[in-house]
Amino acid sequence: MAFTRTLRSAGGVVLAGALVFAAAPAASADQTREDQWPLEAFDAASIWKISKGKGVTVAVIDSGVNAGHVDLKGNVVEGKDFIDGGSTAPEAGDDHGTAMASIIAAHGHGPGGADGVMGLAPDAKILDIRDDGHHDDGFAESIRYAVDHGASVINVSSGGAVKVDAEAEAVAYALKKNVVVVAASGNEGSEVRYPAGHPGAIAVGAVKNNTEIWEGSNHGPQLLLSGPGTFIVSAGGKDNAAYRSGTGTSDASAFVAAAAALLRAKFPDLTAGQIVNRLTKSAGLPSSEKGASLPDEHYGYGFIQPLAALTRDISAGPTYGPLKVPESLQAGQSDDGQGTTDDPSASAPDATAGGMSDDEQAAADRKQVIALGVIGVVGLLVLALVVFLIVKLARRNKGNRGGPGGPGGPSGWGGDGQPQYGRTPHQPQYQQGGNPYQQQSQAPGRWPNQ
Repeated sequence: MAFTRTLRSAGGVVLAGALVFAAAPAASADQTREDQWPLEAFDAASIWKISKGKGVTVAVIDSGVNAGHVDLKGNVVEGKDFIDGGSTAPEAGDDHGTAMASIIAAHGHGPGGADGVMGLAPDAKILDIRDDGHHDDGFAESIRYAVDHGASVINVSSGGAVKVDAEAEAVAYALKKNVVVVAASGNEGSEVRYPAGHPGAIAVGAVKNNTEIWEGSNHGPQLLLSGPGTFIVSAGGKDNAAYRSGTGTSDASAFVAAAAALLRAKFPDLTAGQIVNRLTKSAGLPSSEKGASLPDEHYGYGFIQPLAALTRDISAGPTYGPLKVPESLQAGQSDDGQGTTDDPSASAPDATAGGMSDDEQAAADRKQVIALGVIGVVGLLVLALVVFLIVKLARRNKGNRGGPGGPGGPSGWGGDGQPQYGRTPHQPQYQQGGNPYQQQSQAPGRWPNQ
């Protein structure tokens, strides 16, 4: 079992160490807000007219959250420390959990909350759970704790390479209890890590501000969605008013969790799977991926578009939506575990029930055959008419140039009136810090506009 712990530890360090730069204290609060490019890309101002995540609790299972940060005060609920049994407050210099919490539910500060960082779901509450997954059962205990203590969304921006059965069962438990589990896929450019890879979880990849996949984003058939993951400005640093910039699937996962919180507040009657259904049905793809078979191993169903997810006319869909259903929730199990099934054919009445005699049944069968024959003839006539009209229209337009009259909807956010991911954000004035897990692929202080 110690060997399993070691592997999870190595994977968790790489994943949780997605931060690129530490913030310089000279950065002004209003400049910090301008540097939050995903808020502009998402058209957060329009989103917040519809939902701010009010009434929703998001569990952040991470390194602990600094509840005293000026942009998080009042939005953090004390949970439990699964590392050493003490306070959930992070250790000095470890601001990963604080950053994730702020991406989700920071409220800014100053007049009108106009300064500092703003989370995508600023009215949501954060349930602070401190855990690194370095246990024989991975994050199993902390996931179950989150479910049992009021969270309707869980974010785990960490993980490891080893699949742990107890952790998978905890994800299934969350789904059974109608809780959305969001997890980062990993930052090595390899296979999806766990708990993201467990059935029932949303595995999240990271895209750059031009909507193209970030090169370090892990990928595979489990990947379901992607979100902003490069040069993400968030709360964190040496004091209660410090900020920093990070890159990785950790940040992308937090954005997806925040989007789920917005939807849970707007559509409280939808199941966890139906919330995910709205996210996948409204997701976008870069122009280079148009026509790709979905879910794609790098993008999943695409990058999240929260405004579209909140406003589009999308049917609720099945209970579990596009999620891969854990075996324990499949055949013979309903959401309440009472041994019923969601298969509609299981409850269909017997066609011969009701005491019908053989002669009556034969007569009914003859009527059905006649009715089907009439329907078939009518269908053929309609089909012939449609073909005739198509041929006539094609002849009328002969000589015109083929294909659409112009380019399709804009790339980026899919033509819903939302800003393109590809807009060049203001360059943040942050300095490179001493984080041992820095990604060095891009120069400090520059947005990935390539």
